[in-house]
Amino acid sequence: MDTKLVSQAIKDVACDALIIGATCVDKGQEKKAPVFSAFTVEGTLLGAYSFTKYQTQPDNSSKVERLLFVSADARSKTQQEALRRGIMIAEGANFARDLVNEQPAVLTPTELARRAAEMAGQFGLKCTIFDQPQMEELGMGGLLGVAKGSAEPPKFIILSYCGAPNTTSTLALVGKGITFDSGGLSLKTAQGMEEMKGDMGGGAAVIGAMQIIGALKPEINVLGLVPVTENMPDGASYHPGDILRLMNGKTIEIVNTDAEGRLALADALSYAVREGCSPIIDVATLTGACVVALGAKRAGLFSNHDELRDELIAAGELTGERLWPMPLDDDYQELIESHIADIRQTGGRYGGAITAAKILEHFVGEAQWAHLDIAGMEFAESKSSFMEHGASGFGARILAEFVLKRAAKTL
Repeated sequence: MDTKLVSQAIKDVACDALIIGATCVDKGQEKKAPVFSAFTVEGTLLGAYSFTKYQTQPDNSSKVERLLFVSADARSKTQQEALRRGIMIAEGANFARDLVNEQPAVLTPTELARRAAEMAGQFGLKCTIFDQPQMEELGMGGLLGVAKGSAEPPKFIILSYCGAPNTTSTLALVGKGITFDSGGLSLKTAQGMEEMKGDMGGGAAVIGAMQIIGALKPEINVLGLVPVTENMPDGASYHPGDILRLMNGKTIEIVNTDAEGRLALADALSYAVREGCSPIIDVATLTGACVVALGAKRAGLFSNHDELRDELIAAGELTGERLWPMPLDDDYQELIESHIADIRQTGGRYGGAITAAKILEHFVGEAQWAHLDIAGMEFAESKSSFMEHGASGFGARILAEFVLKRAAKTL
């Protein structure tokens, strides 16, 4: 069942309690009842979400206080597990939405790290926060370079989940965590900054996905990595023309300080490689070029591994967070070649989403890797059957679905 249909029902009612009956029309469909249950609860909680923290008189006219789920086998273990799965997935996505909706004056890098650590404590994850000295020791020149213009200190969030202690295999989820993006010295227009509190949408998706993973406890090992900073203009800001050395030793020529996300991600990807992770999936509001290419209906998917690509597309179709495969041909490499460094930070106006992905490819080594460019997907511009206006939490559910499916395959 499509969660969009359920959430539309929530938007259309005004009541204290909503009663939903779970039935299977055909006798041969009984096995699908738990799937129906999970999607019903998930859609209900997603559809009922609203962010009213800063409203003095919030509109609660359609708020549902209770959900009564009626089914012939509602008390069975299978149904109970399905209901819990739907609740945990929706709550993780809604946590990501809360993070993106929060005002940037509150959600500084320090506060985002604090909330991630608090969540980790609640859901049995290990959380480590690197401060500037640890980043300097690791040689994270990309993240530190972006952070130079901000009065807020950068953070590097590491969330660890060990669900398969007898294996050393670990996959990594990496999310861009720019808590506010002014463009730096390559300053954005006023209109261009309006939604830049959402430039940490990829990081929020990873944190939300890690909450879901911690709650549902699949038998798999997962590392969640979020490089966090602001991108601000200041006398100490990094400049166009600078050359930064990133964690894996490669140098990059800065062309535009508003292309900062790839610098922070490059260090995080290098860290994932150092930890021996594969596959590595990164999620980022990376390029306006991806919005031009795909609009606000699908996110761009780049991958160096066909099976990984297909798994993510399937997960996206199931969750409604839909992806579209994009090229990663070597022909685009010449656009990011630099005369004075290993890589040029941007490849010019054309094919911008592709050249950004090609830059990230330099930092994944031999690992299976996928990059999700979710620019344009982090906010719902208007109310719909599926989403309240504001943060969508895009990425949290698709990452969680991918991890849960991977864990089931390895049992």
